[in-house]
Amino acid sequence: MLGNIKFIGELGKLDLIHESILHRCIKALLEKKKRVQLKDMGEDLECLCQIMRTVGPRLDHEKAKSLMDQYFARMCALKANKELPARIRFLLQDTMELRENTWVPRKAFIDNGPKTITQIRQDAVKDLGVFIPAPMSQGMRNDFFLDGPFMPPRMKLERDPLGGLADMFRQMPGSGIGTGPGVIQDRFSPTMGRHRSSQLFNGHGGHILPPTQSQFEIGSKPFMKSQGQSQLYQSQGLLSQQGQSKDMPPRFIKKGQLNADEISLRPAQSFLMNKSQVPKLQPQTMMIPPRTQTPPMGQTPQLGLKTNPPPIQEKPAKSVKKPPPSKEELIKLTEAFVTEYLNNGNAADAINSVKEMRAPKHFIPEMISKIILQSLDRSDEDKEKASALLGILRQEGVATSDNFMQAFLNILDQCPKLEVDIPLVKSYLAQFAARAIIADLVSLSELAQPLENGTLFPLFLLCLQQLAKLGDREWLTDLFQQSKINMQKMLPEIDQNKDRMLEILEGKGLSFLFPLMKLEKELLKQIKMDPSPQTIYKWIKDNISPKLHLDKGFVNILMTSFLQYISNEACPMEESDLSAAPSKEQLEQEKQLLLAFKPVMQKFLHDHVDLQVSALYALQVHCCSKNFPKGMLLRFFVHFYDMEIIEEEAFLAWKEDITQEFPGKGKALFQVNQWLTWLETAEEEESEEEAD
Repeated sequence: MLGNIKFIGELGKLDLIHESILHRCIKALLEKKKRVQLKDMGEDLECLCQIMRTVGPRLDHEKAKSLMDQYFARMCALKANKELPARIRFLLQDTMELRENTWVPRKAFIDNGPKTITQIRQDAVKDLGVFIPAPMSQGMRNDFFLDGPFMPPRMKLERDPLGGLADMFRQMPGSGIGTGPGVIQDRFSPTMGRHRSSQLFNGHGGHILPPTQSQFEIGSKPFMKSQGQSQLYQSQGLLSQQGQSKDMPPRFIKKGQLNADEISLRPAQSFLMNKSQVPKLQPQTMMIPPRTQTPPMGQTPQLGLKTNPPPIQEKPAKSVKKPPPSKEELIKLTEAFVTEYLNNGNAADAINSVKEMRAPKHFIPEMISKIILQSLDRSDEDKEKASALLGILRQEGVATSDNFMQAFLNILDQCPKLEVDIPLVKSYLAQFAARAIIADLVSLSELAQPLENGTLFPLFLLCLQQLAKLGDREWLTDLFQQSKINMQKMLPEIDQNKDRMLEILEGKGLSFLFPLMKLEKELLKQIKMDPSPQTIYKWIKDNISPKLHLDKGFVNILMTSFLQYISNEACPMEESDLSAAPSKEQLEQEKQLLLAFKPVMQKFLHDHVDLQVSALYALQVHCCSKNFPKGMLLRFFVHFYDMEIIEEEAFLAWKEDITQEFPGKGKALFQVNQWLTWLETAEEEESEEEAD
């Protein structure tokens, strides 16, 4: 869970997750679950602290200040509760202090985690002036172990004549490898060359000349006889023999008698020099001596730089890349190239400008938003130019469908504010949305999803109007049917019914999208006006597209209209008593009317079993609307079978079908199950007879 929260936080930092989702996550982590004690909320609160540390600075702005204050008030109350583990309470306290410190973390928090050897060397050069060389050869590693803390005890005992002075240098950072704070790095430094062949470090010489003048008179007798003596005291030139000269500073005369505490508080000799005498440590030049400098008398010059450790480089010299532009710079560049493109219409220059921006992927949605917003209040020609540019960006692989949807959602959030300055903003957005659908930037169903339940109504209907203008009605009808959008859900909740939907669509000139809805009312009127089969068939051919003749919805409406007319004629509403059985006259009239409509029904149902099943479902819904009068469904089943309107196969398919789309299937099966069993048995007997 903590890993998921970290991932969500990082997505939030990159603006890939909307702020509302982040707020929803925080609320879910803060809420106390039912049947969960407070002491068991530790995991949720730890995740809360994690997401706050990650995206807290992004969420803590003026608009969300009230929410953030509430979150932290709740966290403050939880921090004081002793039921929570101490670790969780301290996590809460750290998070609260982080916000008080304007989301700037402590240095300890920033620097935690292991460091590489290279980082340690760089930190030593920066903070202490200490250079820690990298081992170059096996010989150097041997010298390191001899000179450093791993030197054998026998060799260490020979340092005792130094007394407190040796202790002082042992306490200095890096003393184990022959370096110290403020050491002058010249070519005689132990860090320059430790090769065994050099006379300077083979135990026969310890002379050294400082950059300006000799601070100590150097004798000829070496201080340490061992071949592996410490290079620390040779390289720094502090002592070369047991006796000190006359010019030795007084604090070094008390050999071995100084108090260790007193010595440890004094700075090293190199810190007492003038600043002008200490050359600055530079990554490239601190290890290479000037050519004019000569070695001391009796010493041979060092042989090349092969044994020298490489200089420390703060950053690799090779890759000097230009840093990526900031978000503010990207916004300015976007505004500039959009303005230029809208003025001159040169798409090639605009695409080149986009590529030269080197914009990161997470900025693309914002760039698309800027392109749309900058052209909103301009002419229709400029809007068309901007839409064309979005299509080209898609073709060039710069933008994707997801990028456009993110941009569109961002603009929808700003729509109430934009409407104040641009009253027709919804119409303008509808133009962009329609052209994006035509350019395959986004699908109609993807566009409809954020606009469900009347969000920003009537924006979705305006998009459909623009599509009808840019294309044609037939194309849009096919596109809408393929998208399988529920138009009622696209309306405000108060208008989500068939009658109101048809009224709204007619007002917007979009009723052609639902030809069957109009047919449902008009067909029944036509049947009442002239119930002759020839007139009804002619009207259907003149008013209903041939494509719809094989549509299940059309068959459902056709059968429903006939059944309603027959019921009203045979059993008028004012005379009918649903609980009473119909008279013989009524039953006969019902049968005669059904026979009259039989040619029309057969014309559209013949040889189409799936359409015949739809006709049976229409009969089922009709009987359900009348609360299943006794015997009605069975009567019609027998009539349909005897008149050969519906075949045996369709009856059995209806019985086996398990769809829940139409109400009343259970009661319907109960009323006709015995007849269906007889039908199934009769069909089996017929098939056996034919086989014989």
